[in-house]
Amino acid sequence: MAKITVSLIKADIGSIAGHTTVHPDCIEAAKSSLEKGQKDGIIIDFHVTHAGDDLELIMTHRRGENNEKVHKLAWDTFTKATEISKKLKLYGAGQDLLKDTFSGNVKGMGPGVAELEFDERGSDPLIAFMADKTEPGAFNYPLFKIFVDPFNTAGLIIDPSLHQGFILDVYDVVENKGVRLNCPEEMYDALALIGTTGRYVIRKVWRKDGLPCAAVSTTRLSLIAGKYVGKDDPCALVRSQHGLPATGEVLEPFAFPHLVAGWMRGSHTGPLMPVSVKNAVCTRFDGPPRIVALGFNVTDGHLVGPVDLFDDPAFDLARQKANEIAEYMRRHGPFMPHRLGPEEMEYTCDILFSIIYTNTLCN
Repeated sequence: MAKITVSLIKADIGSIAGHTTVHPDCIEAAKSSLEKGQKDGIIIDFHVTHAGDDLELIMTHRRGENNEKVHKLAWDTFTKATEISKKLKLYGAGQDLLKDTFSGNVKGMGPGVAELEFDERGSDPLIAFMADKTEPGAFNYPLFKIFVDPFNTAGLIIDPSLHQGFILDVYDVVENKGVRLNCPEEMYDALALIGTTGRYVIRKVWRKDGLPCAAVSTTRLSLIAGKYVGKDDPCALVRSQHGLPATGEVLEPFAFPHLVAGWMRGSHTGPLMPVSVKNAVCTRFDGPPRIVALGFNVTDGHLVGPVDLFDDPAFDLARQKANEIAEYMRRHGPFMPHRLGPEEMEYTCDILFSIIYTNTLCN
């Protein structure tokens, strides 16, 4: 039997009262669209949710990664939801749909895509991470902690099936090329790259024996459109247990709300706050950046679940810390490090250069 593929595809198709949350009518339209895709045999199962103002489609099928029919289903679903957004005059309707017509798959068209193709294990837990108001490099720190750092993942030391280590596929979003690094052997080389989160992104993770472990969307919207059209709002899929890091080890890095680029107008640094789906509504300064985690078991291609994994008081301290960090960073106003550097500014770099090169008062 063909391998199972899990496709997590997301897009900002418009939201209520600014960049806050997806309208319920858009979510219902997406469910109806995917139900038709299920009846037509394109997909086996699906789950529709949101993270902030991003509509998230989680689908299972046996068609492999980058499949045209699956991606067309997702594109059509986003298009239908966008029609509702436009009718309701929601903010940023169809914001992430950067092309007019579908061209084989949604990569390079605006939506973010994370896909994993694998043979089902006896029990196959899978976690879908969905972030809002940040960029793909936001996953670099947690993925490093999960698959490389024994201070986070005790299994790297005490579980023989993890002890061999993992392979990180690091992708350069500017030059469109990647490199695979063996960890822990090439850990320092990996860190030299992935610490530059705006350019180098962990795209895939494999166990040393080739078992697929994780996938991250790498879409950089500003590089596609040539201008600011919204932050990338990445998503990721991570398998856990049974020869992989335990679910608790996968979630543990998010107990530390590390600093990421994004937030208001995609031009500020802020803490990544782990929240439940019901609290994935970005308000303070359009944030702070949020991350949602839904846990499933993949069973004969069907999604058993989800469990809202951050809907847990164990993450209350992380949320409190994130609010404290958000308050501290906001007090900097337009000054760095709260505001990103000119090379990362999504909106105002042209304004800055205009001021510098046209104002002659100081010459």
